[in-house]
Amino acid sequence: MLTRTQKQEAVVELKGCFERATSVFVADYRGLDVPSVNKLRSEIRAKGEGDYEYRVTKNTLLRLAVEGSDAEPLKEHFEGPTALAFSYGDPVGLAKILVDFSKDYEVFEIRGGLVDGAPMVSADIATLATLPGLDELRAKLVGLIQAPATKIAGVLQAPAGQLARLAAARKDQLAE
Repeated sequence: MLTRTQKQEAVVELKGCFERATSVFVADYRGLDVPSVNKLRSEIRAKGEGDYEYRVTKNTLLRLAVEGSDAEPLKEHFEGPTALAFSYGDPVGLAKILVDFSKDYEVFEIRGGLVDGAPMVSADIATLATLPGLDELRAKLVGLIQAPATKIAGVLQAPAGQLARLAAARKDQLAE
C-alpha cells in the first residue's frame, strides 16, 4: 500500500510524463499473464530506444494526474486494469508495437489514446499503425533528395566518359 506522500510523488511523476509525451495510449491488459506483459515491455524498451514507456498505474492516480491538463480526455478510459504507453518521440512506432501485440494477444485491448493533443479511439490507433514511421519517412525523403543529384552527376560524367572511350578507340586505331 502506498503512503500519501508516495501517491503524491506518483501523481507528480505521471503529470510530467503526460506533459512530455507526444502521444499516450491506454490499454486494458486484463487476462494477460506476466510473461506476456514482460514480452511487451521488453519489445517497447528495445524498439523505443528510450522514447517509449509502458506503465501500469492505479486509475485514481491517473485521474489526479490528468486533471486540468491536455490529457483529460483520457479520463473516460481509466476503468478496470489500465496500462499506459507513452511515446516521447514518434507515435507511429509505438502504435505499431501495441497493435501488433493486440493481434497476437486478443485479450489485450487498446481503449484509446491521445496523439499531439487529439483524442483517438482504437480504430484511429490501428490506422495510425499502418502509416510509415518517422525513420522510414526520413529515409524516403533522403532518397527523393538524392535521386536528382545522382542523375545530374550521371549526366555530367557521361560526356567525359564518352571522350575517354573515344580517345581509347582512336589510340587503338592508331596502334594498328
